[in-house]
Amino acid sequence: MKRMLMSAGLLALSMGTSAWAETLKLVEVITSPERTVVLQNLVDGFKEANPGIDVEIVSVPWGQAFETVATMIAGGDVPDVIEMPDTWNALYADKLVPLDDRIATWDHGTTLTEKTVAMGKLANGKMTMIPYGFYLRAMFYNKKLLAEAGVTELPKTMDDFMAASAAVSKLDGKYGYCLRGGPGGTNGWIMMAATMNGTNEFFTADGKSRINEPGSVAGIQFLLDMYQKGYAPKDSVNWGFNEIVAGFYSGTCAFLDQDPDALIAIADRMPAEDFGVMPMPVGPAGKAFPTIGYAGWSIFNTTKYADDSWKLVAYLSSPESNAAWSKRVGVIPIHTGADQDPFFKTDQFKGWFEELNSPNYIPTVMPTYLEEWGYFTSTVLKDTAQEGLLGQRTAQSLADEWAELLTDAYGNWKAKQ
Repeated sequence: MKRMLMSAGLLALSMGTSAWAETLKLVEVITSPERTVVLQNLVDGFKEANPGIDVEIVSVPWGQAFETVATMIAGGDVPDVIEMPDTWNALYADKLVPLDDRIATWDHGTTLTEKTVAMGKLANGKMTMIPYGFYLRAMFYNKKLLAEAGVTELPKTMDDFMAASAAVSKLDGKYGYCLRGGPGGTNGWIMMAATMNGTNEFFTADGKSRINEPGSVAGIQFLLDMYQKGYAPKDSVNWGFNEIVAGFYSGTCAFLDQDPDALIAIADRMPAEDFGVMPMPVGPAGKAFPTIGYAGWSIFNTTKYADDSWKLVAYLSSPESNAAWSKRVGVIPIHTGADQDPFFKTDQFKGWFEELNSPNYIPTVMPTYLEEWGYFTSTVLKDTAQEGLLGQRTAQSLADEWAELLTDAYGNWKAKQ
């Protein structure tokens, strides 16, 4: 979808005046009709508050977004402001305006959460974006199933999680965990490995993958056990996103680890009093490492309108705008105190805010900078993990194969730096 807004300057000219507006180009890349409507409403508010500045929204379908934006930049058609996914940030970081000084004098700079600032600086140590929210993994739980199974306390540790899943699985036709054994299941394997290993570092100082360290192997074995002991549905070996979410809201499984975007479908189909969201269970080190994805607003350093581009980013990132965006898009807000908003102050959001505000939960960012990562996550891990779930591979053999590929990939990346 591409939406072109008539500039205020052209409108003024048509009315016989000489007042010309400045036009900022804002490119949206994680596009859906609903998201674009939300963005348009925010931009309309910005324009009303800033007469003389117009905004042209260019909405690019996600499937073609990477190539489209690269082509725009190569052709000199560089946006002023862009919706920047975390997976692109390192690639474009040196072409973006560092926002540190502006944020330091911004009215709302001090209310950005520590993790928001940390993620915004992740690419090169400078604030090259203001994240607009987080797709952070936490654990959905079904209150009715847990009560029926006699589980009186929410699981805090991995052992507790296994025990609660076992208890629910004794109920007729019910299971503890909605396992994502099919497409997109990488996060579960990585999280469990990191949590049992006590670290989310992917590589040692000498460049070796840590996925086959003893703790990581224990995390892989944990998921194999969940499936092979019958604590997850048999057909979950092939489940993707839609299947695991349906497995939860249908009452088939008591637990589901997912991002806030799953909440929209679940809340439509389950009464709010029947489910909640808790932090991911911690491992032997007392830590959990939920995977995190995010996107945000960035300014290209080629803009002719740096000050007004900042005004737009600041407006979109304000507590009021960010709360409206988060509620409609399904992300965790970026400002401290957001958890006191009645919308977020519920059992459905409690787990995510606890993860963001406690040192026991350390967000894990995938090494998407590795060229081989896409192949690894979409093909190698999925196919081999399914073999493991079906009893055809051991946890150690999976870990060793994954470690060899990732170590080679890291070496290839390091050699190019």
